[in-house]
Amino acid sequence: MFDAIKFLIDFVLHIDKHLFEIVSKYDTWTYLILFLILFAETGLVVTPLLPGDSLLFAAGAIAASSGGLSIGYLILILFIAVFAGDNTNYFIGNFIGPKVFERNYRLLKHEYLEQTRNFYAKHGGKAVIMARFVPIVRTFAPFVAGVGSMKYRRFIGFSILGSFLWINIGLWAGYFFGGLEFVKNNFSLVVLAIILISLLPIVIGIIRNKNLER
Repeated sequence: MFDAIKFLIDFVLHIDKHLFEIVSKYDTWTYLILFLILFAETGLVVTPLLPGDSLLFAAGAIAASSGGLSIGYLILILFIAVFAGDNTNYFIGNFIGPKVFERNYRLLKHEYLEQTRNFYAKHGGKAVIMARFVPIVRTFAPFVAGVGSMKYRRFIGFSILGSFLWINIGLWAGYFFGGLEFVKNNFSLVVLAIILISLLPIVIGIIRNKNLER
């Protein structure tokens, strides 16, 4: 377990080097590898710690440097991966979520399901789009939308928009800024900055909730 965590941390902090090695070794199969990583991060509740944001940035940077990846193919393939992951997660939540809440467990009470349904009925669209840019949260948002019985016709539109924005912003940011000398020499710091910035909404939300409870 410790070795797996250590590997994940090293992979995230040096994702540019690891991704370049993957491209050199697997060539066009890299697209499938990236597809599976982003699909797992967005489609499987058990894999929320995969490096989505930094992976997009690094992939965009490699595409800009003619490192064997095409920005056009990346946009198309990774959009499909994220959209498919979103929908998979939604239907998993829609299918098994309510069944989990049929009995009141200590942490999974039926009243929580009703609160979730009410939240998505009121803020569903905004929640789906904004969650796309927040690590961990983006993994659970489609599942919760499914559990909360958010109408699929409503969910799918916001899922398309959120996926399109996230993929393009991440890839094009890497494409235009990943080649800068400062970024190349301090890629680990840039990755940490991306992670910290993306986690800000969670921190702000926690602080607001604590202030409201006082």
